[in-house]
Amino acid sequence: MKYADRLSRLGTETAFELLAKAKLLEAQGVDMVHMEIGEPDFTTPRNIIDAGIQALNDGHTHYTGSAGALENRKSYADYLNRRYGANLDWENLVIMPGAKPVIFHSMLAIINPGDEVVYPDPGYPIYRSLVSFLEAKAMPYGVREENEFRFDPEQLKSLVSDSTKLMIVNSPQNPTGGVLTYDDWRLIIDLAMKHDFWVLSDEIYSRIIYDGEHVGVMNFPEAFDRVVLLDGHSKTYAMTGWRLGYACCNKELAGYLTTLMTNANSCAAAFTQIAGGEALHGDQSAVEEMVRTFRERRDIIVAGMNALPGVTCHKPKGAFYVFPNFKSYGRKSKELQEIFLKAGVASLAGTSFGPGGEGFMRFSYAASKESINKGLDRVREVLDNLK
Repeated sequence: MKYADRLSRLGTETAFELLAKAKLLEAQGVDMVHMEIGEPDFTTPRNIIDAGIQALNDGHTHYTGSAGALENRKSYADYLNRRYGANLDWENLVIMPGAKPVIFHSMLAIINPGDEVVYPDPGYPIYRSLVSFLEAKAMPYGVREENEFRFDPEQLKSLVSDSTKLMIVNSPQNPTGGVLTYDDWRLIIDLAMKHDFWVLSDEIYSRIIYDGEHVGVMNFPEAFDRVVLLDGHSKTYAMTGWRLGYACCNKELAGYLTTLMTNANSCAAAFTQIAGGEALHGDQSAVEEMVRTFRERRDIIVAGMNALPGVTCHKPKGAFYVFPNFKSYGRKSKELQEIFLKAGVASLAGTSFGPGGEGFMRFSYAASKESINKGLDRVREVLDNLK
């Protein structure tokens, strides 16, 4: 059988492939420490679950508008207005079944073949996959260990021009935990205004911040007509299985995103939209406790990684990943990934996130303290045998 040529241009998300591989080894009796998947190991807070159940009991089991039910779009806009002091209305919000559709539909709406797209390397692999899929010109910018996994301003300025159509920004960042500063964002916005390009800001980890306050695209209202805010519920509220995210953008683009939703997804599930509203407006104590726990785990894994011979590990300011440097061992990241997996530690090669990740590994600390310490012990044993 013949298939579409475009399929060859799609990449993948290695975390899901490695999870399946690790689960298979577990089924064969291997004791596995899971540090590969980007998913909070917490249960969705009770108030959100109850809101979803109540919505089902109240009959919210049918279609909504493709961009979400009007009352839910208003609810999400109210949340953003409260959080950022913005002046949004419901027409600026498009609710989708997860955050990935926000990336996909936004890029479909903005990108033509041959357009230049600037994106982070290492970075979330779906960005690069969709740049390739849409036949755009890939323009990766580095996020480097020596710069706290933020971009180099001079390199960024050298990459953008009047040919740039879109810049993708992710802060706090996957896979590194790097967090952009206000000055970083000021440069991005100034470049976008000067060269007239779009900014897609992936802020899915924006509530998981350990030092200072989150700064993002909504802090620069003067650029709102050329930005897309991507946010969602998966990470902050441990709602990965609920599949719920949203885009915030100007009304014209929101209309195009709504048309794409009509063609691709119809709408996000009605009851999840309501549960998402409870997440945004309801009790936040579970989120605060989750972030406190992540901070404790971060400190344990950073200290443990830096205690390993020949390994350096930057302390992330957000998200729930560390991205330690194993270059002194002279092994490719993919090789280390397989070695660690055989030793019972599922982690991801840095090159799963782009060529700039070579020599690094991503470990998620969305795992218990006991699992983290067990994983560190196994990594140390592997490294001792590699000497």
